[in-house]
Amino acid sequence: MDREFLIALIAGVFQGIFEWLPISSEGNVAVVLSVLGSSPETVVAFALFLHLGTALSATVYYRHDLWDLLTLLPVWRADTRFDGEQAVLTFLAIGTLVSGAVGITTYVLLIDLFSRLTGGVLVTLIGAFLVLTGGFQYVSQADPGGRRTTPDGVDAVLVGVAQGSAILPGVSRSGVTTGTLLLRGHDGTQSFRLSFLLSIPASVGGGLLAYSDSGLDISILAAAVALGAAAVVGYATIGTLLRIVDELPFWGVCIGLGMLAILSGLMIV
Repeated sequence: MDREFLIALIAGVFQGIFEWLPISSEGNVAVVLSVLGSSPETVVAFALFLHLGTALSATVYYRHDLWDLLTLLPVWRADTRFDGEQAVLTFLAIGTLVSGAVGITTYVLLIDLFSRLTGGVLVTLIGAFLVLTGGFQYVSQADPGGRRTTPDGVDAVLVGVAQGSAILPGVSRSGVTTGTLLLRGHDGTQSFRLSFLLSIPASVGGGLLAYSDSGLDISILAAAVALGAAAVVGYATIGTLLRIVDELPFWGVCIGLGMLAILSGLMIV
């Protein structure tokens, strides 16, 4: 198999698995691509692009939830009180706008910064972000949550900022968004649902932004292979992995992977 297609396949498979774990799929895919010899600016854009594949997986998996929300659109207004599923729709609208503004700003700064880094420095920086993410998850899980059943405007803004900042490789999108919701008093099930519903428009926007800005430096066929692998593996694993996440302390896994990445990066430098 051609090396370009092999790398695309490997990256897609890793994305399809890592996306549902609070260990930063973007960061871990970026580390894999860096080890395989890709340049820092290509690594960041490609890892972000792969979210298009798992956005498709999440859309199919949550299709019933999304359909129920779409049926509310004809009667929904932005000033509607936060109540029931109307609250979820308002949360998604505000959260998407905030995460888009934060994410685009971060991406513009990110590409300029990462284009100047060597592979070892990039891996070390990703490791540091993973450790910080793991620490945040530990703090958020110390709160029992479960006191609230519907999100409000403050939730939407805070989670939108958290999701926008997760464009940084090593910052787990699901980790920081669910952690924020847990700290705001939502239970684990509600936090995961809101987090992944909010991830769909952000993942599509981020993937398209990465592709339009850099072109990824790969062929269209290789890009299709990567997206296909991410979508298929993502859909096949989402249910199982989300149940595992609900049972295991992934903050420790995140910190462990971060320390390993830091050591690996220091060895490459």
